[in-house]
Amino acid sequence: MYEALERLVAAESPSQDPASQADVQATLTQELEASGFRVRRLPGHETGGHLLAVPRERSRHQCVQALIGHCDTVWPRGTLGKMPITIRAGRMTGPGIYDMKGGLVLMIFALRAIAEQGLEPEVLPVVFINSDEELGSGESRRTVERLSKIADRILVLEPAMGETGALKTARKGVGQFRIRVSGKAAHAGLEPSQGVSAILELSHVVQKLFALNDPTNGITVNVGTIDGGLRPNVVAPESTADIDVRVLTTQQARKVEAAIRSLEPETPGAVLRVEGHVDIPPLERTPRNRLLWRRAQAVARELELELEECLAGGGSDGNVASLFAPTLDGLGPVGAGAHAVHEFIELDSMVERGALLALLLLEPPLNWRAELGSQVAES
Repeated sequence: MYEALERLVAAESPSQDPASQADVQATLTQELEASGFRVRRLPGHETGGHLLAVPRERSRHQCVQALIGHCDTVWPRGTLGKMPITIRAGRMTGPGIYDMKGGLVLMIFALRAIAEQGLEPEVLPVVFINSDEELGSGESRRTVERLSKIADRILVLEPAMGETGALKTARKGVGQFRIRVSGKAAHAGLEPSQGVSAILELSHVVQKLFALNDPTNGITVNVGTIDGGLRPNVVAPESTADIDVRVLTTQQARKVEAAIRSLEPETPGAVLRVEGHVDIPPLERTPRNRLLWRRAQAVARELELELEECLAGGGSDGNVASLFAPTLDGLGPVGAGAHAVHEFIELDSMVERGALLALLLLEPPLNWRAELGSQVAES
């Protein structure tokens, strides 16, 4: 497992460098084919493409479980020179090792263990690995949706939450907005009253946006960047603000989005334009997701593991998958430092997390539609 992980991490694969995905995808293809899978590469338009893998031997009408992960990282090529792959004190470091090449290795070896034991999961494992998750999965989202609509369950190999190893049973939804303010330019000294300051109006808007924060209920609204104006002696004719929104529920997403879109200018003559929306839905603790969580707890007890669960502030492909099927996220290795220079995994966690995943893959169908009833299951 360590050797496979070293090969994947050494194949640097930044999201915004499509050509860089070739090496890491070639390694993944080789590993999956060795586990009895037929691998198809789905070409990307602006990305490095994606991998879809299904077992060579399968029944035509077998229900499906999807294993989802990504091979892209936030680290540019050459990062290995500053963040070399090291093993020290039970930890392995390297760019992308925690988020999320460690999870890809767990996936490969859980599938290989099942194959080498001659076991056949009742629920057909289908693997989807994209190369644009760190960019928001713009190209791959449709494939995630299609898989999820036919799946009995979704297992997401994103890393566990920190060193506690908690699974991510809830994730915040994420929205990106831009507000453009149009005013009117005028000479700031000769005839300032003839101008309409877009910057003055934006100052009112920023305060209204921050007032939407509700930490008690998990709502965060952050104005991350602002820009505008021409020069100090000109009344600013335009300004912009970029906003990040995080919410716990779909209801909150609708409420915050409506509040942002209903903003009205305070400055006479100013015009507001709002762009964007909450494009990554929250992963909520729905009844069907709780069924899968309880199944994972039972499997963990067979391994004498006590699983914890948590809420994650960031989004993943699990957010989208959860709209359609029972989803469990954070099944990757224990570690810390996603997107940080100290990124690492705990090596001892690889074996127990691989065993947990293998046993989950061997679980019988959830049959959640029948168990929960169609009305509850689809809510």
